[in-house]
Amino acid sequence: MATAAKTILITTLAEYQTRFWIPVAQRLRMAGHDVELLAFDDRSAEMSVAEGVPVTNMYREGLKAGPSPEDRKAFDARVSSYGLDGTNFLFSHERFTFGIKDTSALRRRFMIYANAMEAVLDRLEAQDRQAELVQELGGFLSVIASFHAARRRGIRNWFIEPSFFRGRMYFTPNSFSAPDVMAGPADSVSAEVRAYLDETLTQRAIVIPKKDQHHYSAAFKKVLNVRNAHRLAEKLWDQFALGKHQEFGHNLRHARVHAAMALNATRLRKLYRPLPEAPFVYYPFHVPADMALTLRSPDYLDQVATVDFLLRTIPDSHVLVVKEHPAQIGAISAARLFELAGRFDNFVLLPPQTNNYTVLNRADAVVSVNSKSGAEALLLGKPVVVMGDAFYRSCPLVYAVDRLADVPARLREALAGGAFDPARGAPYFESAWRRSHPGELYISDPKLLDTFAASLRAAISEPPSAK
Repeated sequence: MATAAKTILITTLAEYQTRFWIPVAQRLRMAGHDVELLAFDDRSAEMSVAEGVPVTNMYREGLKAGPSPEDRKAFDARVSSYGLDGTNFLFSHERFTFGIKDTSALRRRFMIYANAMEAVLDRLEAQDRQAELVQELGGFLSVIASFHAARRRGIRNWFIEPSFFRGRMYFTPNSFSAPDVMAGPADSVSAEVRAYLDETLTQRAIVIPKKDQHHYSAAFKKVLNVRNAHRLAEKLWDQFALGKHQEFGHNLRHARVHAAMALNATRLRKLYRPLPEAPFVYYPFHVPADMALTLRSPDYLDQVATVDFLLRTIPDSHVLVVKEHPAQIGAISAARLFELAGRFDNFVLLPPQTNNYTVLNRADAVVSVNSKSGAEALLLGKPVVVMGDAFYRSCPLVYAVDRLADVPARLREALAGGAFDPARGAPYFESAWRRSHPGELYISDPKLLDTFAASLRAAISEPPSAK
């Protein structure tokens, strides 16, 4: 019996993503693959059409296909067919990121995108074509609706996210969970990995995906950036004058949030302290709105509350050092951090520009939800208490907990165990390396596009049982 032809479906949520996915799609098509972009904003659909890349405008398609987005009974039936026990959790990322209070608006958005995805899959099924879905990992309803529609039909969904290693990615099938890549040590450590680990420790540089480098600047610079201001004006014109749909259409709120971050960052300067001479435990703040917290580790979404608990339970012998994520300076409430400082004298907030490896080297232990800082601590042989869904959680060298209440006992174990020989971690990093692929998202250099397209082809060619 002949095998049905396969179509690679790729979601794209904004113009900057589409400028990357169009040449990737062109490379895949030249290699003999059938590819279709699923565009969640109008400009992306127009760009794809202009470049001759097959595309579905998912917002417009979802408005005309399937039941009415306002039909509550149809919504409930759709949610039930996806095997979901309600949607409050699925909606939580957009509530937190976009400040959306109106549940009916979120239901409507989910229904539009689910309608569109069902229509695309119905069409491919009628053409006797199999599908493979490719998406950047994210917590937005466009991604979530596409995932669940595909999963209902047994279609494999590949989530792409940056790996721990510079210039490499993870392709995770059929799950929002962190890739489990360090459960067991590799049988040997390659010269390539040893060189990478040695170079990382020598340079003492954190891993920043190229697509995110523009976030690593002072909050006020983002607000005063001429390019950002020009782009905001363009998006507002598109949205309000031309009626263009944008998946990330909360432009005014986005501007207000960054202005508030700039003010927050200014206030926090009064609270910054240097690294203490006293022994300390380090908690690195995560990006507040990242799906690593909102969906992967929702118990720890309120990071100030987590820090408050740590300050109340940390051993008397240590103080707690925390540092803002360098990509989101000012994102944590200054008022709440000042409140902590006024209540605890074992609380130290570092300047966010402090080199992370300097802090890790001095720390006696690290407590992390799922930050890459936990893996960087392993590189240095530091004990790590991991609370959330992290790619290194299964590594036997870490102290994993299932709930916040278990942290104090595990932290005492970690402190009692002390530092270990960093060489013990190398086989686990080798294992993580082997599960990664070379490439970078949203970088349009031709050679990097070639590399990414080749890695994508390699990942999706693996049999379902391979990962």
